[in-house]
Amino acid sequence: MLPNFELLLQNIPEALFILNIDGYITYANPAASTITGYASDELINQPLTRFYPNAHDAIRTEYELSQVRKHGKLITEGWKLKKDQTPFWAEMTLAPIYDRQQTLTGYNCLLRDTSEKKQRELALRENEERFRLMVEGVRDYAIFLLDVNGYITTWNEGAQRTKGYSSGEIIGKHFSTFYTLEDLEDRKPERELKIAIATGKYEEEGWRVKKNGSVFWANVVITALFNSENKHIGFSKVTRDLTERKQAQELLRLSEERYRSLVEQVTDYGIFMLDDKGRIISWNEGARRIKGYNAEEIIGKYFSIFYTQEDLFNNKPANELRIAIEVGKYEEEGWRLRKDGSLFWANIVITAVYNTDGTLIGFSKVTRDLTERKAAEKALRESYDQQRILAEQLKMTNEELAAINEELAVTNDDLAETNRLLLRSNQSLQQFAYVASHDLQEPLRKIISFSTLLQEQYAERLGEGTDYLERMQSAASRMSTLIRDLLAFSRLTTRKDTAGVVALTEVVNQVLTDLDLTVQETGATVEVEPLPTVYGDSSQLRQLFQNLISNALKFRRAQVTPVIQVTTHLMPSVDLPLSVKPARAAAAYHRFDVSDNGIGFEEKYTERIFEVFQRLHGRSEYAGTGIGLAICEKVVMNHGGAITAVSKPGVGSTFIVYLPAEPNSMPVAQAE
Repeated sequence: MLPNFELLLQNIPEALFILNIDGYITYANPAASTITGYASDELINQPLTRFYPNAHDAIRTEYELSQVRKHGKLITEGWKLKKDQTPFWAEMTLAPIYDRQQTLTGYNCLLRDTSEKKQRELALRENEERFRLMVEGVRDYAIFLLDVNGYITTWNEGAQRTKGYSSGEIIGKHFSTFYTLEDLEDRKPERELKIAIATGKYEEEGWRVKKNGSVFWANVVITALFNSENKHIGFSKVTRDLTERKQAQELLRLSEERYRSLVEQVTDYGIFMLDDKGRIISWNEGARRIKGYNAEEIIGKYFSIFYTQEDLFNNKPANELRIAIEVGKYEEEGWRLRKDGSLFWANIVITAVYNTDGTLIGFSKVTRDLTERKAAEKALRESYDQQRILAEQLKMTNEELAAINEELAVTNDDLAETNRLLLRSNQSLQQFAYVASHDLQEPLRKIISFSTLLQEQYAERLGEGTDYLERMQSAASRMSTLIRDLLAFSRLTTRKDTAGVVALTEVVNQVLTDLDLTVQETGATVEVEPLPTVYGDSSQLRQLFQNLISNALKFRRAQVTPVIQVTTHLMPSVDLPLSVKPARAAAAYHRFDVSDNGIGFEEKYTERIFEVFQRLHGRSEYAGTGIGLAICEKVVMNHGGAITAVSKPGVGSTFIVYLPAEPNSMPVAQAE
């Protein structure tokens, strides 16, 4: 053997043996001693079976050598033994050696210790088995795998429990089995897989079909699976039955709607809400009947509009709000003004309203017209005085006076009973105001606090009850969002000391800074022309553009990159469309267009979208409470302008804002 070649063999890290044609070792490199534990001289002339667990397994050796001669090479894996009988997992490669005449002269054998690799493989296989058992045992979630074409390859216990199919019934079928006929006609399953491949996963909530044909509301997550070579190998699909949660949400919505309808339809009491500055933000039927104003005439005005000039000179409205904040509520009887200028005697209760954080968000105000009662009391007093004067004039006898007194006593008893009933009514009124302001907030705070404690401290003990806990938290979150949005609506203020020259370019830049994370997440493009300065309230105008731009980001089309444009131009008032009626007259107006390429809407809903609590889409599709555009309209009207929209479903929307261009033509409304 050449010296250089032998030096090369000695430096190979694997055990290298040269065997004669009978399978006996004629050469072993140093690594062979290191791996097997035998000295080099102990290995020479030893059969290869020396390293086999059965050292006398000549049959196996002869078979392996015959396979080498037949195929030219043989690679096997199995247990081998060291000198001290320690087993190790090895990969053995056998190849024939021929001389120049192609006569077989022996074999070379390369032996690698792959014990560590084998242990890793066994550990990975064990982990995969544990994961498989865990997935199969999950009952609350349907978890299964699809091949690259959407055919089901695995099925867990949760899937059988949720959808009704056993594994034998469903494996091998296409996952579109669970979709409604409408979804199948719309090729929805195929579209979901394409989205999962393109974006990594697809998630939604929607109706799915069980084995028995019934439908259930499901949360679905489809994830595209790729191997280490980034080759698509299939999908994982996780489904959760949210039917009970959806029913609970619908019940909560109906409850909120019933409560709102109840307040709006009460006719004996004027019940309305004020923001934290005393501006009117809601108006019920009783308030309209008592005070004479329609909702569109009064919402946004300061509640001092109902007070006499004397009360205004005494700063009475502001003092009432201050007392309500200090002690929780303010109550009195006094004269108030109707729309037609007439006076009526009112019982009023003003209650401070706070959110869950203890922040003042406004006031509830309940008013009752007591004019008829006061007239009756006055008539009674006048009757008493007339009888007393008559008695004195006629010098009535004691008996006659006694008879009159008896009659008056009966009348006074009637009056006392009337007063008692009125007192009870007032107490009921106070209780209603308390419930409408404080008691509706306090349970919400407790629900949020206690549900959080339950989740943090008793999650393991609750087990499947965590599902109901999540529903409770979802409902509380919905109510909290509603209160927060009402607060935003109620806080709109147009006080004189907040008005000034506003650079709208800076305002919109601030808005885009606030929305930067959402813009990045959606990949949106926002294009803003240089904008003019206007006269108004900078915080309100910032809220206007923030609502319009965030709506454009929220109501985007799936798989379409949002494009939002803010443009402007100056136009004389004579060029305004006939349908546009600004709140204040001006010679010219700045027109601002906020356009998007989102989902759009039918233009028959143009007026409806600016009403409070009005929504064109379900909460499961797009989050929100239906107050944002109402805020926009209120801001624009406060600034003497107008707002409208044009849209087309599937193409996009443009919201058009008109603001007076001349400072003196549109001062922001002052508090009375």
